[in-house]
Amino acid sequence: MGYRIGIDVGGTFTDFALVRPDGTVDVTKSLTTPQNQALGVIAGLRDLAAHEGRALEDLLGATDVVVHATTTADNTLIEHSGAVTGLVTTEGHRDEIEYRRGWRENIWDPTYPAPPVIAKRRFRIGVPGRLDHHGHELVPLDEDTVRRAARRFRDHGIQSVAVSLLFSFVDPSHEKRVAEILREEAPAARVYLSHEVMPAAPEFERTSTTLVTAFVGPKVVSYLERLGSELRQAGYANPLLIMQSNGGITTVEAVKQRPIVTLASGPAGGVTATVRVAASCKSKDFIGVDMGGTSYDVCLVRNGEPEIKSFWNWLYRHCIALPVVDVLSIGAGGGSIAQVNAGGLTVGPASAGSDPGPICYGRGGTRVTVTDANLVLGYLNPKALCGGSLAIHRDGVEDALRTQVAEPLGLSVIEAAAGIHRLTNANMNNAIRRVSSEKGHDPRKFDLVAFGGGGPTHATAQALEMGIERVIVPRLSPVLSAFGALTADFVVNQVHAHIAEVGLLDVAAVNAELASLRGRAEEELAQVGVRGDDVVHHVAFGCRYPGQTFTLSVPAELEGGAITRVTVDRVAARFHELHEELHTFATPNEPVVVAELTVRTVGTAPKPDLPRVAKGKGAIGAARTGTRKAHFGGEMVDTPIYDGALLGSGHVVEGPRDHRGGVLHDRRPPGPAVEDRRVRQPRHHPDRRQEIPSQDEAGGERRDGRS
Repeated sequence: MGYRIGIDVGGTFTDFALVRPDGTVDVTKSLTTPQNQALGVIAGLRDLAAHEGRALEDLLGATDVVVHATTTADNTLIEHSGAVTGLVTTEGHRDEIEYRRGWRENIWDPTYPAPPVIAKRRFRIGVPGRLDHHGHELVPLDEDTVRRAARRFRDHGIQSVAVSLLFSFVDPSHEKRVAEILREEAPAARVYLSHEVMPAAPEFERTSTTLVTAFVGPKVVSYLERLGSELRQAGYANPLLIMQSNGGITTVEAVKQRPIVTLASGPAGGVTATVRVAASCKSKDFIGVDMGGTSYDVCLVRNGEPEIKSFWNWLYRHCIALPVVDVLSIGAGGGSIAQVNAGGLTVGPASAGSDPGPICYGRGGTRVTVTDANLVLGYLNPKALCGGSLAIHRDGVEDALRTQVAEPLGLSVIEAAAGIHRLTNANMNNAIRRVSSEKGHDPRKFDLVAFGGGGPTHATAQALEMGIERVIVPRLSPVLSAFGALTADFVVNQVHAHIAEVGLLDVAAVNAELASLRGRAEEELAQVGVRGDDVVHHVAFGCRYPGQTFTLSVPAELEGGAITRVTVDRVAARFHELHEELHTFATPNEPVVVAELTVRTVGTAPKPDLPRVAKGKGAIGAARTGTRKAHFGGEMVDTPIYDGALLGSGHVVEGPRDHRGGVLHDRRPPGPAVEDRRVRQPRHHPDRRQEIPSQDEAGGERRDGRS
């Protein structure tokens, strides 16, 4: 077995995790290069090669797998810098994409602006031609209108075209013919068909998903082809694998058909890794938080399984009706800019990114960021950021803090930096509440798994405020999303529209359709060498009551590998239960309508073992490297500094004390939680003595009786 490399491109840093043939791990980071992410990727790979004492060509030649999570699609939507896009749809339906089912992000502000338009109205063309919901042709396709539309696209430089016709998921013949004409008349434009991107109802969701695919597709495909070419030239001979938003990996060829699956792929890799890390600490219920340079990503996991939303996903103000790991992202990262607006302090969502970055990077940044504040507060080692590869310094940081934040608010520099830190924590805790409290979950009953470049820096203070008892910080936390890409399995998600009431469902037809879906998934996995017992199919029915628009996904337990009448009856019963759980009511006397069949095919991929923390031996004096002034208990105090690499499981680390010898800690802010005596103090206080657990030993008996 050769090397395996995981890569995660973030807004500020590109992270790398290299697993050697002997199972040991090396990591590195490089600054993300927004104009051409491939440059940052190659730079990081050269660093890894240098660590191994090899040329890049030698390292890649000995590498079996490269798995890549890319933010190209995300950045394209955020910056609205995608292809010039056109839309072909059924006559009379070209404005449906702007109706958005009446969805508004802010229902209390009628002046809230609409999202940027992907396809201008003059390039959204409705064509005559109509199928009914059974796929019967009511009106023949008007090919002359399609040709005129194609010529218009060609003459106006349209680079990508989305095609979304009514009921194409039942019979795609009209869409296929439209594609043929477009390729004849406008061969330079890429064409994306809704029955290939999302072959299911409803119409708005299918059209929106296809339109976003067309918008981001050319950039994503161009980037992956360019990166693949550079890797081949550098000696890598195996297929480049891509992280998907559903938590699985796939090939570049599969991504070319549906490039939208790369949206939010970085956070999905992080969630995949946190599940393994938490499981090794005997934790099944936890909240994973990833603080990078640009964003803060939060995911709630119950019973060891993150939620995968497959329908009503709104990413960057657009509806994406494909399976996505349920991750909430907010603009709160190390590069988030702090400023005073109307007499009040705000932090984010604007970010300094990697270019120019925070002031302390010395790359021309002039705006105060969270990282600058943490440096002034003593939380960061100026010589150890990115393993020492990125030197940071305080030159100009305090002056900028004074003029931009402290003086306008009448504060000292330290008070201003502490305010930035605490406000950032408050913003991030609000995100935790959104994925927990607002969905009926008490965050105090969950562990907190913190990772990313900045996550552990803030996590213990956040846990204190939220009443969370245990914080888990993986040894690989700075690059956990990159490592997570190496722990993911191959995943193929497929959906097939099949509308019928449960009592009228043709079981034989359903089994034939499922066999077809499973066969296509197995063919795709066979291309990467995954076959036989390594392939598992998970079948679910999309169900609803008559007249409802949205479906609930209900898992189906197969009988002897097939759907039976007993299976269908169990699905209907489970649907009523799920509807009661989610919407507080159910109507068992109403028939259940099956709208679609879904198959999630998982192909097992080889996974590296998690690095283990060895048992600590002897005293920890050798790990102590000195002291540094850091902000605890409202003041700057001498704080002991330890080299984490020299600490082992069982070692106890003691935090700073005041002049009386008492433990220092940031006080809990006033509020209901202070008065509620039922709120427990964290078992491992961020500033008290902390024991470093082994991942084999962690998770013993807890005070609340959970393991």
